[in-house]
Amino acid sequence: MADNNYLKDLILLRNDPSTVARVREAADRGEMDAQYAMGLIYAEGRGVEIDLARAHFWLSLAIAQGDTDADQLRNIIGSQMTDAEFDAAKHLAVAHRATHRAPTSKH
Repeated sequence: MADNNYLKDLILLRNDPSTVARVREAADRGEMDAQYAMGLIYAEGRGVEIDLARAHFWLSLAIAQGDTDADQLRNIIGSQMTDAEFDAAKHLAVAHRATHRAPTSKH
């Protein structure tokens, strides 16, 4: 069973960038809670520099899986973003789709 206590552990991330890697790996595997946690990590600079574009990107992935809390947080972050940050978030999404395409089946 995966250890998905990402939100509980976020308080520990303020001065521990090495913990971010574990959460990022889970988020990359598609774990919705980890994607939300990555959004929060980047929004608040917990173990990383604040990066609203990356926060928006990770929250968008969680929203795509039905996370309504991520939707609320992304709206708050979006209200603080510049046009350049929105563009950066879009580029992250495009790059993610290019490397995480769903496999096509052959019949």
